[in-house]
Amino acid sequence: MQNKDINIDLKQPEGKPHGIESSERVQLSGIYNVRKGKLQLPVNRWSRRQVILCGTCLMVSSIKASHTGKMHILPLIGGKVEEVKKHSHCLAFSSAGPQSQTYYISFDNFTEHLRWHRQAAKMVSQRISSVDLSCCSLEKLPPNLLYSQDLTHLNLKHNFLPADQTLLQLQRFSRLRSLNLSNNQLGSFPLHICSISTLTEVNLSCNQLTSIHPDVGTMTNLQTFVLDGNLLSSLPAELGSLQRLAYLGLSFNEFTRVPSVLERLPAVERLCMAGNKLTVLTLQTFRLLTLKHVDLRLNHISSVIPDEPEFLRHVTQLDVRDNRLSELDASLFPRLEVLHCQRNRIAHLRLRGCMLKALYASNNELEVLDVSPVASNLTYMDISRNCMKSLPDWLSESKKLEVLDVSHNHITELPSWLFCSGSLRKILAGHNQLKRLPERMERPLVEVLDVQHNQLTELPCNLFLKSESLRCLNASANKLENLPPSSLSEESNSILQELYLTKNHLTDKCVPQLTGHTHLRILHMAYNHLQTFPASKMAKLEELEEVDLSGNRLKAVPTTILNCRRMHTLGAHSNCIEVFPEVMQLMEMKCVDLSCNELSEITLPENLPPKLQELDLTGNPRLNLDHKSLEQLNNIRCFRIDPPSSTFSANETAGGPAVWSHGYTEASGVKNKLCVAALSVNSFCGSREALYGMFDGDRNVEVPYLLQCTMNDILAEELHRTKSEEDYMTNTFLVMQRKLGTAGQKLGGSAALCHIRHDPTDPTGCFTLTAANVGKCQAVLCRDGKALPLSLLHNISIKEEYNRVRQHKAIITEDNKVNGVTDSTRIMGYSFLFPAVLPRPYVNTLPLTPRDEFFILGSRGLFEVMDPSEAVEAVRKVPDALAAAKKLCTLAQAYGCTDSLSAVVVQLSVAEDCCCCCCCSASSEPSSGSLHPPQQPPPSPGPGLYPPSSVSVPPSSCSEISSEVSASEMSSEVGSTASSDEPAILLQESHLHPQTHLPQNLRLPCCALHLAPNISGAFQRQLSSATFSSALSDNGLDSEDEEPIAGVFSNGSRVEVEADIHSLGQLLPFPPAPPCTPEAPEKDSEPVTEVAENDKEGTLKQGDKSVNLAGTETWTKTLGKRRGNGSVAPQERSHNLIEIAAEAPSKKAGGYFTAPAQPDPDDQFIIPPELEEEVKEIMKQHQQDQESAAKSERPADYYDTPL
Repeated sequence: MQNKDINIDLKQPEGKPHGIESSERVQLSGIYNVRKGKLQLPVNRWSRRQVILCGTCLMVSSIKASHTGKMHILPLIGGKVEEVKKHSHCLAFSSAGPQSQTYYISFDNFTEHLRWHRQAAKMVSQRISSVDLSCCSLEKLPPNLLYSQDLTHLNLKHNFLPADQTLLQLQRFSRLRSLNLSNNQLGSFPLHICSISTLTEVNLSCNQLTSIHPDVGTMTNLQTFVLDGNLLSSLPAELGSLQRLAYLGLSFNEFTRVPSVLERLPAVERLCMAGNKLTVLTLQTFRLLTLKHVDLRLNHISSVIPDEPEFLRHVTQLDVRDNRLSELDASLFPRLEVLHCQRNRIAHLRLRGCMLKALYASNNELEVLDVSPVASNLTYMDISRNCMKSLPDWLSESKKLEVLDVSHNHITELPSWLFCSGSLRKILAGHNQLKRLPERMERPLVEVLDVQHNQLTELPCNLFLKSESLRCLNASANKLENLPPSSLSEESNSILQELYLTKNHLTDKCVPQLTGHTHLRILHMAYNHLQTFPASKMAKLEELEEVDLSGNRLKAVPTTILNCRRMHTLGAHSNCIEVFPEVMQLMEMKCVDLSCNELSEITLPENLPPKLQELDLTGNPRLNLDHKSLEQLNNIRCFRIDPPSSTFSANETAGGPAVWSHGYTEASGVKNKLCVAALSVNSFCGSREALYGMFDGDRNVEVPYLLQCTMNDILAEELHRTKSEEDYMTNTFLVMQRKLGTAGQKLGGSAALCHIRHDPTDPTGCFTLTAANVGKCQAVLCRDGKALPLSLLHNISIKEEYNRVRQHKAIITEDNKVNGVTDSTRIMGYSFLFPAVLPRPYVNTLPLTPRDEFFILGSRGLFEVMDPSEAVEAVRKVPDALAAAKKLCTLAQAYGCTDSLSAVVVQLSVAEDCCCCCCCSASSEPSSGSLHPPQQPPPSPGPGLYPPSSVSVPPSSCSEISSEVSASEMSSEVGSTASSDEPAILLQESHLHPQTHLPQNLRLPCCALHLAPNISGAFQRQLSSATFSSALSDNGLDSEDEEPIAGVFSNGSRVEVEADIHSLGQLLPFPPAPPCTPEAPEKDSEPVTEVAENDKEGTLKQGDKSVNLAGTETWTKTLGKRRGNGSVAPQERSHNLIEIAAEAPSKKAGGYFTAPAQPDPDDQFIIPPELEEEVKEIMKQHQQDQESAAKSERPADYYDTPL
């Protein structure tokens, strides 16, 4: 609805940011009191308005209308901005022309007033020659714009202008030279611009044009004509009359051949026809053309019809990237200087070398590369990721070659002349099959040598002696056992600054060879066989700034590291370090990683380094920090340490008993900016589920942080709304896109989620893993030792994605980015690129099996330098998830990644009966130092299986026994602990899942010690670690069946038991239990045999004393009885199963134990003073119940467990 006072209607374009204040051209914005017109007129009142100074215009709207795009536009060029003396902090903005308008704006303070005055004064002082009204959602031209008769440059891109009478007014600009109407809604050629004879530059790209009007031939002064991103398939013959036309953009249209009209355009030197539909390249069409640069990338060219080379001498640059060529004879272009032919299927490439300067032929299937005559002017050659077995012989005659990239080939030997070249500066020969390097060295000028991922056992003995220009050497992932000397005397001429030797076989004897590199700044020697690093050797490397010695066998970091005053990064994780190094005395220190070691204490100076940002001490189980040290370290931006240890195994604490455990790590890039974030929720939605995520913002911090904080909550909501795996994951990403708000309009980020779940409505089902991703974050599963990708990289190499991007008028720039912004066609954020770029993820769901060992979530930087199969192989034999994640990031940095890094490794132990927890894997004791407590709170288990009862009523509770025995726990007796406190998240879940019932005769396959399916979806888990001693127990064997008790592990006469309590009935939100202090049971010769039967108040008994569990009768009725054979007894009024497991059971023939467990003195209940009287009353009532209950008979199978 239009108002007479509104200069122009504004409408939010599809895919653009919601509000002009997010535009890049916004200088100032705010909400102030505004009045339009003269101050003397009483009809005009002051109103609160949104005011934006954008480009060369002042925009005013109501606060509500600013979100819908309705604004007043006031051009400021040539106008006035004046102070209003009658009002404090008030400015008057006036436009130019006979019908100028004025807005009075009253600012809140003098600072705002002064800032706006200065900025607006710059606008009004400009000459009325250039106006930028892009991204303003214009549907017609502002009336005030028409007063600028001297306008020469007008930018109207990204609006809603149609090709009707609206553009007729452009004829008034008699001096207009440049007009940009790209990304509007023209639909047809704007005929009115043909009458502007002064135009030299016109941009009509992305307007759905199907034809060009013949009147375009009247624009004789036109020099640049951009028609990219339309639907053109032909050009009018009248276009040939534009003799001054030097640039004609025809990319991303519907052309199937080169237009013949180009023969009549002598000034055109560049043919831009990328993204069309050419299938055959007929070189005869270039005979009469004067083109020098031919851009035919992203077509469908599969063959080339040759022509005589004499007719193609004018072509100097040819770009045929991303086509379907299997063979290319570029020798038909005799004066070719630059050739781009990446990402084809070329196996045989021929070239003329007389003028060749640069060759880009990566990502092909090259086996033969013929260049004749010799390419004497060649300076750059990239033939990486091909099938070359050796370097071509003609390359030795290229005396000007500076950069040679032959990585990711099948080369077994480098020629001897390579290190004798007087021009080569950079050699990239990684990921080949090299077993040795040439010994011949004649003062090469090589500055960067990359030979990583080969089979080298040694380096040339004179490599450092003769290579006086070598600054960077990367020999990681080889089989090196020693290093060549840096000099033959104490004095060295080495200028080596970066040395990467990660993942070799280096030992202590190679360390002395490093001392000659006195200018060394970066040293990576991770994952070798180092046991010591002599202090005297470290003292000579005074210029060291970054050192990584992780994954070795070091017991200490040399104290002489204090000589390295420039040191800012120390990585020494996954060693055996016992003493905290004195690195905190180095003032330049920024990052210290000492995780996965054997530290027991640390010594800190009074003042920490002022630049310290990261300190990782996780994975040191013996580390104890006093209060003062913790208080001092908490000021660090990123300080990581293990949570307090518990009596339960780490696997039990980490979500789902023994089914999964995780470790993750993050590392900032060279700019010390952490643009990645990881998500790990071991207990998701209060059941046996888990959620892991990886987020990468490339160069921004905001988006990954928002994803990390919000995405798990959104997924939890969507999980209960939709049932389909693909639907709830897809909806999660789409809802998250909206939640990003303004941060997601111009910023973006990659995301990957992995959700482990078990459907409680499918008792025979397994755990399922659902993975979803957008962008470049990836997930990979290790199944049977092999990598199974769970993600998909969405880019223009996928035909469907390319067609969709093209359908929505997007342009693919030469770096394969959508509109020059991102090379991912599906990614979070970047909403201004919608609908060309979407947040809809790729979703992959598969059941977990015992063959699945672990899965990895990695950021963009990780998988750019490491294949998924290599990542799986690198950490497959690492027993600890944290150490595995650390190793991945350390390897990626050694392989050349300089961006932010993050990795999450989730280890899986899925049993054959994958519906339940994996008892066998839980019981296996990890190796010393390999298992570290996770950094998440203890989870609640999910549903399991349990044998159905013999009666018609389905079982409502049972006991689950699993055990993990450690030496420290076996040395002391631990009493039982029980709690009736219902976790809050479980109470919420009980309302989300309606209670259902199983059929009476349903028989479910399961193991003997696992739960019946949790139909209600809500349950309670209570853990107990108890140690029993027995003189009659035969290592846990039942005297009747002589079979080991499943879940019970003995060590001599001591057995540790963990009992789980699950309530399958609908839980009621009862109040928490009042705490109390249980006493140790009396030490009688006979075991305690009496247990209360009618425990109406839900009490827990410890010897003579008991405590109210604050339960209800409904709660106690949900507990069932387990027989010795594993079946379920008829339900009775039971009490806490942990109580039964903690006390000694009745003695059977050849019974199990003879003495009750002893309570742990550290595991006592404390009674608050205000509850003391109430507890006494409860205990008194309980004693009366006990006396009456003792008279009743007990069933033979009274106890819930074999204990």
